[in-house]
Amino acid sequence: MIRRTSIAAAVAACALLAPGPARAANKDIERLAVQIATLQGQLAEIQRSAEESRAELRRLTELVAEQNALLKKSASDRRQQDETITASFKDLNDRVAELAEALGALKAQAIPLPPSDPGAPAAAAAGADPGAAVAGAPAAPAPAPRELYSQAYADYARGNFDLAIQGFGEYLRAYPGTDFADNAQYWIGECLYGKKMYAEAIEAWNTLFKDFPASDKIPDGRVKKGMALERLGRKSQALVEYRYVVDRYPNSQAARIARERLTP
Repeated sequence: MIRRTSIAAAVAACALLAPGPARAANKDIERLAVQIATLQGQLAEIQRSAEESRAELRRLTELVAEQNALLKKSASDRRQQDETITASFKDLNDRVAELAEALGALKAQAIPLPPSDPGAPAAAAAGADPGAAVAGAPAAPAPAPRELYSQAYADYARGNFDLAIQGFGEYLRAYPGTDFADNAQYWIGECLYGKKMYAEAIEAWNTLFKDFPASDKIPDGRVKKGMALERLGRKSQALVEYRYVVDRYPNSQAARIARERLTP
């Protein structure tokens, strides 16, 4: 700016010192110099405004990028929260189901005696043969499905694995198409695992996968099969089972256990 002012002053001085005819031409030159200085000032102002606009545009671009990053992080956090909530609900449902099974087992242990028939003849008092009365009594009916299952589960909970295997096996033979058939097959594997019969437990869970492919016990059975394989020293096969659970059932409690097993 100082340079432009100096140029204009020099031009004006030259115009004053110039003789008559040249003085008019010098005035034109002076006007042109002033116009040039004015245009240069306007150009500098435009350049300054453009630079400020570019700086503001960069700031806005960075702000938008930061907002996008925050939105992506918020969405990711929300997904993780949803997955955690879903897994928590699944864990709660599984726990409620286990408590219901345990409660049913306790109820099965306290079976009330049938009420006596006041109208029945007192055979013993009349001297009748007790053996004849017993012989004429009807055979006891087979246990109800829930009662049989609950008793087997109670045996498992007490660590009576042989009795539990027998009870679950009877349940499967008597009631193969009921809702708890897949559970009974799963718990047979658990009993065998508790007896350290790992190869037999694996076979029991393989039967679960084959006969009950839609069972909600599949994830747990896969993880326990992996643990049994580890007990047998078959680590690579166990990792296959863990990865299967993580891929197919990512929000399950079994998947959380599988991830822990996959972490070195």
